[in-house]
Amino acid sequence: MDYGYGRVSTDNQCLDRQYDLFKRHGIGDRYIFMEKMSGTKADRPQLDRLRDEVRKGDSIYIESLSRLGRSTKDLLALIDYFQSKGVTVISAHESIDTSSATGKLLTTVMCALAEFERALTIERTQEGLKAARARGRKGGRKPVDSKLIKMALALYDSREFSVTEVCKRSGISQGTLYTAVRNRNRANGL
Repeated sequence: MDYGYGRVSTDNQCLDRQYDLFKRHGIGDRYIFMEKMSGTKADRPQLDRLRDEVRKGDSIYIESLSRLGRSTKDLLALIDYFQSKGVTVISAHESIDTSSATGKLLTTVMCALAEFERALTIERTQEGLKAARARGRKGGRKPVDSKLIKMALALYDSREFSVTEVCKRSGISQGTLYTAVRNRNRANGL
C-alpha cells in the first residue's frame, strides 16, 4: 500500500502542494496523513497514526525529508523505524528511495547537510544580533507607548468593552493587553 505524509509548520501554511503530489502518485485520501505542526515536536498525531498503520511492503511518500523530521537524529530514527517494519520511505524532492543502499546513504548525507544549514543560520543570526548590540541597537519590537497601554487598561477596567474592542480602540494587540494586565496584577500583589 502507498501512503502519503505531509506536514507544514504553521497554521497559515498550505498543504495543497504536498496533497497534489500524493494524488499524482495515486494515493487515496484514506491513505494520506497531513498535519500542521512543527517537525521538532515529538508528538505528531498524524505521524503516530501512520506509524501504527503501515505494514511490511508499504511505501510512504513525502515531499521532502524536512517534512518528516527536522533533526538528523529524529529523521534517521524515523527512517530506521520504518525500515525495521519493512516500509520504504520515498522523498520526491531529493529523489531518494530508502529501499536501496544508495537511498540510505543519500538520506544520511542530506539530513546532515540540512541540520548543518539550520545550525549555520542560527549561528549567523546570533552573530548579527551580537554585532548590533555592540553598536547600541536592540533587536525585537519597539515598545508600545505607555499612554496607549494606560488607555487600554482604563477601557479594560471599565468592563464596557470586549477585549477585541479594547484592543481596536487603543491600537494594541491582545497579547500586549494581557501582558499589561498581568504586570499590573503582579505589581499590586495579585
